[in-house]
Amino acid sequence: MTKAPSESNKIHSPKKHHQQHGSFRSHTLFLYVVAACVIVFILFQMVQYRHFPASDIPPPSSSFSWPLTNPLNAVSREIPNYTHELHALVEKLSESVTFLPLKDLRYADTAQEGHTWFMSSMYDSHVEGEVQYQHYPSAASNGRLLCIKGRDAHDGAWNSYAFAWRDALPPNATLLNGQTFVSNNHYSHENIWHGLSAMIPFVAWHLRPGRCALPARWVLYHWGELRTRMAPWVNSLMEATFDGSVNIEDFGGFGDEGVACFEEAVIMRHNEGGMSRERRLEVYDMMRCKARKYCDLRTEDRDKDVGVIGLTMLMRTGPRSFRNESVVVGIFQRECGKVEGCRLTVAYSNNLTVCEQVKLMSSTDILVSPHGAQLTNMFLMDRNSSVMEFFPKGWLKLAGVGQYVYHWIANWSGMKHEGAWRDPDGNDCPYPEDDGRCMSFYKKGRIGYNETYFKEWASKVLLEVKTKKMEEALNKNTTLISGSCACS
Repeated sequence: MTKAPSESNKIHSPKKHHQQHGSFRSHTLFLYVVAACVIVFILFQMVQYRHFPASDIPPPSSSFSWPLTNPLNAVSREIPNYTHELHALVEKLSESVTFLPLKDLRYADTAQEGHTWFMSSMYDSHVEGEVQYQHYPSAASNGRLLCIKGRDAHDGAWNSYAFAWRDALPPNATLLNGQTFVSNNHYSHENIWHGLSAMIPFVAWHLRPGRCALPARWVLYHWGELRTRMAPWVNSLMEATFDGSVNIEDFGGFGDEGVACFEEAVIMRHNEGGMSRERRLEVYDMMRCKARKYCDLRTEDRDKDVGVIGLTMLMRTGPRSFRNESVVVGIFQRECGKVEGCRLTVAYSNNLTVCEQVKLMSSTDILVSPHGAQLTNMFLMDRNSSVMEFFPKGWLKLAGVGQYVYHWIANWSGMKHEGAWRDPDGNDCPYPEDDGRCMSFYKKGRIGYNETYFKEWASKVLLEVKTKKMEEALNKNTTLISGSCACS
């Protein structure tokens, strides 16, 4: 017969039950406390980081990262049983990264104003006289890295951006080390003038005290749409300026859902906006010097005889070329022949390599050329050289401020723009005068000549340049570029 259990065996000990239940509750409570402490620590660091001056933010490097995993790893060593729970918090942060469209259509009517429609949630930093820029990670992003998703080349609204802590990057993310230059150009990177204008702020950034870092890659956008090319002339100039090949990122290996996060990113979306003339002069001086070194122009090649005046006619073919080119060349040739030491060169930029253009400009004192991208070469001349510009009929009234870009670059690079001649003659637009198609019609126009005006103009400029060169020979000084990144 089985013995009935005693009463003592039937009754559970209240004390033992309380101890087991209390132990469970204490472990759960402890877990909550640890998790809460970690979250409070993170929030405290965010607030503290937000109030750092931008100048106090340490530069990104292999050792710089948001201190998120440090407390987690410390807790994990002390309490190994909670490793999974603590790292789950990092996973949740990773999954909570929010992407926004690179091109914000709400600002389509003011695409170039203020914070623009490119990365519209972020504002630029601006130091007096310097370019307007964004730099990440920084206080503006709470120490988070910039991440980009998408490679659409037709609609920037399909590409997106976000910010994430280095230790909690979004799913499918790849960390790209080094410094990345991100350019959003409202115009085309493949146009020489607009392409150069988009690159100038990065050269200025490079020249800032304490910088000098070289870009590991470039990311190019036009209205938030990915671009993978810049004008070959601009590409070569950037190779010369930054002493290495230009690596333009196409995100080809990331797939449709892949994300690229940048260890350090510098974003420019206003081109040269905000720069002082003094700063622009420094930038153009550096690029001129770097281009000459890149093309192996020796000092003796650049030391022009004070008695020699280089007069270069940089010609075009097709639209905005001279209708009677030989006549125009003859006028300048005769005037050049009247001035001792004047040497005339007639060239076409489309027949010259980049280094041939650099060499030609380094020996030019007066540049004579129709309005067009080839005039961008002017900054490769020595400072205080002269520019004479020519327009076909119709531009003054219809072309807007864009017709003055070579006045601007002459001023910014230290050249003297001697004015422009505008042809009053030519075919009339077949559309009403205020029809937008008239500008397209006149853009294809060609340029005539006025022999009397050209003779007087050429004679005046040649005399001024000869006098200037004689004065410079008496008070010779060399323009030096300051800073540790300078070219010499």
